[in-house]
Amino acid sequence: MKYQEKYSYGGWKNCIYIDNGSISLVATADVGPRIMSFGFMDGLNVFHEDAADLGIINDNKWRIYGGTRLWHAPESLPRTYYPDNKPVKYHWNGEQLKLIQPKETTTGLQKEIIIKVSENQDMASIIYRIYNLNLWPVKFACWALSVMKQNGEVVVPHEPFQDHSENLLPARPLVLWRYTDMKDKRWEWGSRYIRLRQDPSTESSQKIGVLNKTGWSAYSLQGNIFIKTFKFIENMQYPDFNSNVEIYTDKNIIELETLGPLVEVQPGAFTEHMENWYIFKDMPEIKKEDEKSLHKLFTGLCGRIMQP
Repeated sequence: MKYQEKYSYGGWKNCIYIDNGSISLVATADVGPRIMSFGFMDGLNVFHEDAADLGIINDNKWRIYGGTRLWHAPESLPRTYYPDNKPVKYHWNGEQLKLIQPKETTTGLQKEIIIKVSENQDMASIIYRIYNLNLWPVKFACWALSVMKQNGEVVVPHEPFQDHSENLLPARPLVLWRYTDMKDKRWEWGSRYIRLRQDPSTESSQKIGVLNKTGWSAYSLQGNIFIKTFKFIENMQYPDFNSNVEIYTDKNIIELETLGPLVEVQPGAFTEHMENWYIFKDMPEIKKEDEKSLHKLFTGLCGRIMQP
């Protein structure tokens, strides 16, 4: 495992670089906590980077930056948009990297991301924590948002199909925003998957949320497939009408988001949410209408990574 501090990236001089000989990850300590890059060492960074924001520190404007960030849900102005533009503390123990944000002055919350890159797999484990440093309880959820590179596609699985005669009860909620247009050309509402494509030529925003019990969602671009796995916790309430996966796009970005449950966090305590990131390269290109091939591909990939 290679670990390097004071690594220059994206105009920031104080970044941390990790690779296992196959994949690499870059986090910045100049702002955040943020993970700015993830992918194969000889390939592309699957995360979007906002050129206008790179290298900027110590201002009071919330910036998209790109990469993966941590928010607290449900979304609200100005609470959620507390600027993460200040340097963060970090600690490396030889196995994992911890990024620690200063306490948010307007919310009393403190964000932390813990990163562990596998030594022998093309994967990383990410733990998101938010501490309540107030003197009173606060109810919120951890919200992990990965801003993916343009022109890619997000894939969210449906629950396993059952005939009407097998099960009369609903499988899960599908949550729409006021700006969601189900006829938008970027959507593909398949029998087994929901697919959302990013298109830089299309101005409008699109978003949905789902309660995803399958435990995974994915992003695809140029033969690279990035899969997030996460734990669904039974009998817990999730934000946004019970959504634990949300996907969003506009003309600049596409986001693959997962959420932990809504919990009342006591003073001095924290709530956490975990993702595992897997990445594959040289994957076949799947045509928009070819859900059979898509299903075969993801059944194979998920069968490999989600073994007990």
